Amino acid sequence: MNTAAKLSAYGAALALVAGGAWAAGSAVGPFTVPAGAHSGEDGTRGGEDTAHGDGHSGAVAEATRTDQPGGLASSRGGYTLTPTSTTLTTGTTETFSFRILGPDGKPVTRFDVEHEKRLHLIVIRRDTAEFQHVHPELDPDGTWRVPLTLPRGGSYRAFADFTPTGGKSLTLGVDLSAAGDYQPNTYQPSRLSTVDGYQVRLDGDLVPGRSSKLTLTVSSDGREITNLEPYLGSYGHLVALRSGDLAYLHVHPDGAPGDGKTAAGPKITFFAEVPTAGSYRLFLDFQHGGQVRTAEFTVDSTGLTPAPSHSAPPEPGHGH
Repeated sequence: MNTAAKLSAYGAALALVAGGAWAAGSAVGPFTVPAGAHSGEDGTRGGEDTAHGDGHSGAVAEATRTDQPGGLASSRGGYTLTPTSTTLTTGTTETFSFRILGPDGKPVTRFDVEHEKRLHLIVIRRDTAEFQHVHPELDPDGTWRVPLTLPRGGSYRAFADFTPTGGKSLTLGVDLSAAGDYQPNTYQPSRLSTVDGYQVRLDGDLVPGRSSKLTLTVSSDGREITNLEPYLGSYGHLVALRSGDLAYLHVHPDGAPGDGKTAAGPKITFFAEVPTAGSYRLFLDFQHGGQVRTAEFTVDSTGLTPAPSHSAPPEPGHGH
């Protein structure tokens, strides 16, 4: 096949991927805007981002109580994620740079530190392969830079998770492209993940609109790990992405290292709230032996009717 034909085939493949993602995203919507809410630059509700699922106080944010979960828009609440380029070369480490523009249209230069970093960047291919959690550095002019390698061709999604000083927590997303052969991955429900000789088991069920307890148990060679190491101030970080549209939820565990009550393994407990029934991909970052590893899971939410918000109090220590 000549070069022109290869490029044409690759373009057709990306179009199919994008079309499939749009169709799946439409199937789990729509999200309605409450009466009286004003619109932001992307047509969503402006002024706040209560759908941000970064769990900065220990639990997923209120994705079901607003019009749209985090990460689905590049502009929200007056803030806009603007990458320098959205095209990267497959298999080569390049500097990915971007800015966060504020309501005045100028680059934001002041951000709150959340879990030891001023911004968390999640990059993943749209079929939820090739998960990466990285931390860019901020230049004085408001430009963020990070070395980034996209190992295989396809369409990727980058999520910037941050809190502008004096503002609300936000998760903004933008698509990136890497040319190359594209072979989409598919996933069956899985609650056991093996990575670098470690086994991680996931227990608990995701119930839409309800705080759901998830427990992850880490072991190696049949031995439970009881000396997990703190990573970014926690024993584990959990990101959940809704299949299809990649609605973003970032969850942090119950308790913290050094609080006198949280053990360093083998169990890491999270309280997560997903907005809808459906399939979710979960990614757990944990550190042991000085190295961070990522365990992956595929979980279907139960589809049970959510309990009324007044029927049960929130879990202790998990509210904003």
